Amino acid sequence: MKVLLYFEGEKILAKSGIGRALDHQKRALSEVGIEYTLDADCTDYDILHINTYGINSHSMVNKAKKMGKKVIYHAHSTEEDFRNSFIGSNQISPLVKKYLVGLYSKADYLITPTPYSKDLLEGYGITVPIVSISNGIDLGRFKQSDEKEQKFKEYFNIKNNQKVIICVGLYFERKGIIDFVELARKFPEYRFIWFGHTPMYSIPKAIRTIVKEEHPENVEFPGYIKGDIIEGGYSAADLFFFPSYEETEGIVILEALASKQQVLVRDIPVYKGWLVDKLNCYMGRTNEEFAHLIEELVEKKIPSTCEAGYNVAEEKSIERIGHELKAVYEKVLANEVIEDNEKKHQEN
Repeated sequence: MKVLLYFEGEKILAKSGIGRALDHQKRALSEVGIEYTLDADCTDYDILHINTYGINSHSMVNKAKKMGKKVIYHAHSTEEDFRNSFIGSNQISPLVKKYLVGLYSKADYLITPTPYSKDLLEGYGITVPIVSISNGIDLGRFKQSDEKEQKFKEYFNIKNNQKVIICVGLYFERKGIIDFVELARKFPEYRFIWFGHTPMYSIPKAIRTIVKEEHPENVEFPGYIKGDIIEGGYSAADLFFFPSYEETEGIVILEALASKQQVLVRDIPVYKGWLVDKLNCYMGRTNEEFAHLIEELVEKKIPSTCEAGYNVAEEKSIERIGHELKAVYEKVLANEVIEDNEKKHQEN
């Protein structure tokens, strides 16, 4: 079995969760001994496993179909998570949905990160079999390290006993960046650091203004930082606060959980079935609730959920994800997809 992992615009998307998903797929396939290639000109592969939906991706799918290859589409994107992102995203999101449906429907099988995103896609009327498989997490990379934590503290000149709250994400409204800044105003004694970057020309003026000018002194936007500094930040911070309104999974949450960091998220449907309020994380719905929880968690007035959170990350380790991907590949190559479709049709 040989798999062609195709990822359009790899350099552009490398800083996003989708970019990290590709890295995880490469690791996962290596872990279970599946040969893969990233060469788009390769012809001796058995399965095209495609992650993106640009014009070139569309051509790759058509080319694979003409060659009689099996196609697995990794559906990272939905209309819902396209909204409230780039300039004009809300206006064109219905067209994006129509395009995604047409593209995804050409696949033999769809993989999507969570049961929530699977439900969304099925709600679009897509009849291709869909399975939810987490994007996974490299547990070893996010293991607590005194050396990494020291690099983080030195880079940001963090003083002893200074409280630090971090978030990781693109500069999108849907990521909760406005709420992150508003809540920072309520806690001038804490430092709020938002890791991540999005080209300024591509985001609405209101978000550009927040990032460049209109944020309090205790908020920092250091941009995209990888390696020891951010990995040290994940474990050294006092709280990982992720107020996103919409996700298909949220790789950064898995990174925080794998770091045994305390996690606070917005209570949204995507987390149903794997994140549980007060068990492996804390959840809030409004800024008032978040303000209360931030103070309680940072000052350690309520129980930690870090150990239970780490257990969630363990269940989504890259090794486990590799076996799940392998099972889907084998099913597709064995033509069991036809049986799945017939069974689904009978159920309906």
